[in-house]
This record gives sequence, C-alpha cells and structure tokens, in this order.
Amino acid sequence: MPNNYIQIKTLVADQMRTWDNYVMQHPDGTFFHLSGWQKIVEQAYGHDTFYLLAKHGETIVGILPLGHIKSRLFGNALISNPFCVYGGAIADDESIRNQLETIAERKAITLGVDYLEIRNIKKSREDWPVKELYVTFRKEISPDPEVNLKAIPRRQRRMVRRGIEAGLTSDIEDEIDNFFYIYSTSVRNHGTPIFPKKYFSLLKEVFGNQCELRVVRKDKELVSAVMSFYFRNEVLPYYGGGLSFARQVNGFDFMYWDLMQTVCQRGVHIFDYGRSKVGTGSYDFKKNWGFNPQPLHYQYRLVKTQTMPELNPLNPKYQIFIKAWQKLPLPIANTIGPWLARSLG
Repeated sequence: MPNNYIQIKTLVADQMRTWDNYVMQHPDGTFFHLSGWQKIVEQAYGHDTFYLLAKHGETIVGILPLGHIKSRLFGNALISNPFCVYGGAIADDESIRNQLETIAERKAITLGVDYLEIRNIKKSREDWPVKELYVTFRKEISPDPEVNLKAIPRRQRRMVRRGIEAGLTSDIEDEIDNFFYIYSTSVRNHGTPIFPKKYFSLLKEVFGNQCELRVVRKDKELVSAVMSFYFRNEVLPYYGGGLSFARQVNGFDFMYWDLMQTVCQRGVHIFDYGRSKVGTGSYDFKKNWGFNPQPLHYQYRLVKTQTMPELNPLNPKYQIFIKAWQKLPLPIANTIGPWLARSLG
C-alpha cells in the first residue's frame, strides 16, 4: 500500500467501535489494544493519551495506543500501553507499523520524555534496544476439564486437589469491594503500592462482561480473588491476590484451577497466565503449572536518557522501600499507594 495514501490521526469518540473492530479481527490484536484503555488511563490517573490510527481513505489499517506518564519520582515516559502487559502498533503491513512508530517517536521527542517504551510481544525493529526482563505464559487448553487437570504437573495438581478438598468455593461478584480488599492486602504484603479503587471500578464499568471478578472463600471467610479479562477465545487472569492464610489452604491453586475448568467449558481456548519477571515467585508458580515462558520484547527509543529504565521490584534501590511498605497499616497503604502507583504505568 503506497505510503502517501496513509493518513495518521488521533482517535475520536465516534471511531472507538471501528477501532475495536479492527483490534478484534487483527491476528496480533490483544485486550490491551482496545480503546477502552484510553478512558481508564485518562480518568483513573489523569494521564494524557495519544491513540494513533492509520487510515486508508475511511478504512483503519493500523493503530498504536500511547499514554504519557510523567513523574518526579519515576521519570517521564511515553508508553504503549501503560498499565498493560502488551501494546505496540498493529497494522496491515510492516510499512504502516513503521509509520505509526515514527509518529510515536516524534511525539516522544516533542514531549521531551526520557524514553518511548513499546510493549511488544514480538520484536518490531532492530534499531531500538530491547529489554527481555519479562515473559508471558500462554497455553491452549482443552474443552475437557479432566484433560486440563491431568496436564498440570503432578506436584502442582496435588495442590489443586488439596484446595478442592479444603472445601474452597468461588463466586462471581459484580461489586469490587471484596476483590479490592483482598488484592490491596496482598499487594501491600508484597511491598508494592496499590492502584486506586477507582481504577478497578473503571475497568469493570468500561469492559463490562469482558471483566470478571472471582472471589474464593473457605466457608464464609475470604481467601483469594482474581480479576480476569476476556478477549476473543482467551481468558487473562490479570490481577490476583490472597490473604495471609491463602497459601495454607491452597487458595491460589484452587482459584486459578476453578477459573480454568469453568472457562474451558464456555468455549475459551487460550489461558493467558500473564506477565512475570524472570527469577520471581510468580514465574516459578506458572512454570509449575506446565506453562512455558515466552519472552516479551519491550523496545525503547531513548530520548533524554542513555539507559533503559529499571522500574521494577528487582531493582536493588527499591528494596528498602519495599520492606518499609510491607509494614504499613492497610488504610495508610491504600491512601498513599494510589498516588505512587499512578506513575508506575
């Protein structure tokens, strides 16, 4: 397609449905490319967004969602897509994708950011450095729950059975209160600031039935919870956590198994366990379920900095902060946390 026939503009409200239709039909489209993220990033955090779409006449032929995260503590970045694990341009061909990335590069320079970060699943170009700290865990599942259970390695399968034998149950809930209490407690215990409650409310509001809250209990006592996203034939358990005794009753194993065995019977074929950092507990947990890590190729256009960012808990300079945060009372952590977390896109 000749480059001079392509126009690149920013998304406006009456084009959101067309944008989403393009994402849904594109083989590289993901849940994190959907237009609803623009409202969430803007309204939950107050960040500016630049959702670029390439058009040939009236037809969309490529898209690239961008969010501008500016913080005195954590730097200044243009990201595709903030608060998401996947992003980057998707387009009808490589030349269109390159045009979108070039416009993003120009925007990054104009904004004076430290760097442009493109959260690619696949590497898109050779001239930008790549960070491969993160991997994703995706696997095709059977429509038969018994087949899926047997596919879990024996040791981890035993943990699942113990959760079932412990009498754990799960419920789908529309209100976020129980989920937020469990998740915020879990995040605090790991030494990480929690996202604001408004953020999770917006996720549920914007994505509707594509966003599901599953809460696990033992008798009537809260154990664990997960917020999952649905996209095409995939399920993505994205935000999960548990209270202090969840491990004692195998609450995490039961929770993810309960989700898997439910959705496989509803026509879901792909279980996306999500992103983990190499060398962490969550990485080991997912591998123990029989999922193979697939590298994520986060690429950078360095603008005002000479090195790729290290905004993750494995950075040694954050260890003192993490240990102090773990000791905060939950109400204080939930008050201060959202102010910090808004810059951790």
